[in-house]
Formats: sequence, C-alpha cells, structure tokens
Amino acid sequence: MEPFCDQFMEFHPIHGTNVRLDLSGTKATRVESFANGVCFSKQPLKPGEIFLIEIEDKELGWCGHLRVGLTAKDPRGLEVVPEYSIPDLMDLGDSWVFAITRNHNKVIEDVVAEAPEAGDGGPAGGHRLGRGEVEDAAGGGGGGGNAGGGDDNSKPKTFFTDSHLYIENVRIPRDKLVGRSRPGRYSHILDDLYKTNALPPTARRSRIGVMYVQKGRDLADMHIIINGEDMGASAKGIPAVQPLYAVVDVFAATKCVQIVQVEYGFSSLQTLCRKAIQKHIVHRMAIDWLELPEALKHYCKYE
Repeated sequence: MEPFCDQFMEFHPIHGTNVRLDLSGTKATRVESFANGVCFSKQPLKPGEIFLIEIEDKELGWCGHLRVGLTAKDPRGLEVVPEYSIPDLMDLGDSWVFAITRNHNKVIEDVVAEAPEAGDGGPAGGHRLGRGEVEDAAGGGGGGGNAGGGDDNSKPKTFFTDSHLYIENVRIPRDKLVGRSRPGRYSHILDDLYKTNALPPTARRSRIGVMYVQKGRDLADMHIIINGEDMGASAKGIPAVQPLYAVVDVFAATKCVQIVQVEYGFSSLQTLCRKAIQKHIVHRMAIDWLELPEALKHYCKYE
C-alpha cells in the first residue's frame, strides 16, 4: 500500500437536518424523527483509508438501521442534503450505499448477477454486488440492497489473533476495527461475540467501516468492514478519478455514531505495551488484579 499520512477523521459540517454534531465533529446524533440523518466525511478518502464508526446509541420503535457507503458527490455542491441515502442520494448518481443488516452484508461473488440491474450503473459508473435484502423502512425511504449471508472460516476467533486485517495490499490494525463492550462483569463474554462477528452488526459498540481499494488506474472496489471482518467488494468498478466521500446515514434504529480514529503506521509505544499486557491475561477484567495505575488499567481494558 502506498503510505499516506493519517488524517484526523471528522464529519462534514453539511449533513441532514436532523443531525447534530459534537464540538469535535466526530460524533453524529439524530435528534428527532427517523430520517434526514445523512452525514459525509469532511475530507475525501484516500485509497486504502478506512472511515470507521462505532454505534454509540440506538432508538427503539423504528425499523431499519445504519447505512454506509461512498459518494462522488461533493457535499458542498448539494442544493439539499437528501432525506435518505437509499434511494434519494443514490438516485442522484455516483453513490454506492448499503444498509447494514443482520446478514452482515457478506458478498458471495459466485452467486451475484452477472450484469448490474438498471439504475445501479454499468462498468463506467460502478455496480453493486450481492443478491440483496430489502430493509423495511419506517415511514418510507425505501430499503437498501444488501449482499446475502454466508459462513466465513477466516473470521477472527480471538481478540489477540491476527493483529492486522489485509484487503488487497492494504494493512489495517485489527484492534481498532473490532467493537468492544464497556468494561464490566460480562465484558469478556461480549467481547468474544464482537470478535467472531456473532452479534447483530448494528448492536451497540459495533464498529463499521467503509473504504475503497484501487483496481487499475481509474477504477476502485468498495469494501465494508464489520467488527474486523471484510465483507468483500460490495461495489465494483467505481470511478476513482474524482474524490470519494464516505457516507453514513444515521437512520431509524441507529441514533448516534462516533468516528474511531485509525493509525496505519507503526504501533505507538503505548499500544505495544498494552498488547504485551493483554497477551498475559485471561480476559480484560483480569487487568484489575494487576498492580498498575488506574489510568493504565483503563487504557489496557478499553482504549
């Protein structure tokens, strides 16, 4: 992967009318209704750079969940931010967005249609993969096309296995990609469920990322990553000649998301020390038994 400087990820100040950002620009909360929650990355993504968010809060009573993807539409050029990412933003063209569902959006390429459906774009505009699962949208807004499920023997089985996720020639530290529960009595059990991606992908604390990898000179494939598992190329042949922004639609049952910053270079001394401690314990809560300062215990247990 061609090296690039880590940039501090933020949400774009242009967003849906029902979204409020915190002062840091890294937390997006839908304050009312179930729609008008479309957000964008503040800067275009670079090839191999992941836009990673964690689900902070949910809201009962709505059908449907988070949608993520990419768009070549500069948010500053939008007359109005679309009410929904699916289908409104996609209908504008040059956008590839998927609803995150219980099927984990896993792409099985040998069962996808050979030709893209009308409206999904041909090779010049990129095409979506997967058989699709229509998501019920509360009050309207349509459902997102999603790839079918499937077993994957390459799933991470434990927290300390496979320190990095590899997608094409991109290498991403896995410890940032996997959701973790807040430290508590049963956190070691919940953590194993996040690591094996056994929980619903839209559970609280789940981490969902979107990125693209270069395929040739002017094309790219979009990948969705859920709790450290690559779901495959959910959209192929995306034109990469123009900047691509991440799209996060804080929709329906998903109420609040927080950006997780990812380091791509060498691990810091802090991270290396934390990993050394973690390797010699049964689970995170056992850190409480160590004679360490409380601040260091908290850092080793969470982040």
